Amino acid sequence: MTGRIEVVEADITTLAVDAIVNAANESLLGGGGVDGAIHRAAGPGLLAACRGIGGCPTGEARITGGYRLPARHVIHTVGPVWRGGDAGEPDLLAACYRNCLGLADANGVATIALPAISTGVYGYPLAAATRIAVGGARDYLAAGGAVERVVFACFGTEAAAVYRDTLAAGG
Repeated sequence: MTGRIEVVEADITTLAVDAIVNAANESLLGGGGVDGAIHRAAGPGLLAACRGIGGCPTGEARITGGYRLPARHVIHTVGPVWRGGDAGEPDLLAACYRNCLGLADANGVATIALPAISTGVYGYPLAAATRIAVGGARDYLAAGGAVERVVFACFGTEAAAVYRDTLAAGG
């Protein structure tokens, strides 16, 4: 199973996978960080598709085409804002990964790249978020999910090191 999960330090918008995951806001209409980068790289078709969806609640996921991205699909998910850990954030973040992988499964996605959801402006502590992300991917693969490869796309060496250490520790 470990061979089916990998960590790369890369701009998620450049990855040639079946689907990339967008750490979006509830409107799905673009924003900062990875969300803004994905919208800029995908072009106006992505914004038009997101307008048609009408938003996405925290913890859920929606899928669109990839438009000008190398990826065929973009799976949008809304992670929780960190409020100290006692406002349901771990369960909501786990739901993001579970729902993204389930949506990938339902749409014939064989390879998926995921960012560190909620760890940017939403303030989720990186190490805690990484344990949830890696654990969610392992649980999904152990349950026989059809996705063949899960890529954690890290923006920066610090995040990549935390993901690699968590993966090596069985996280």
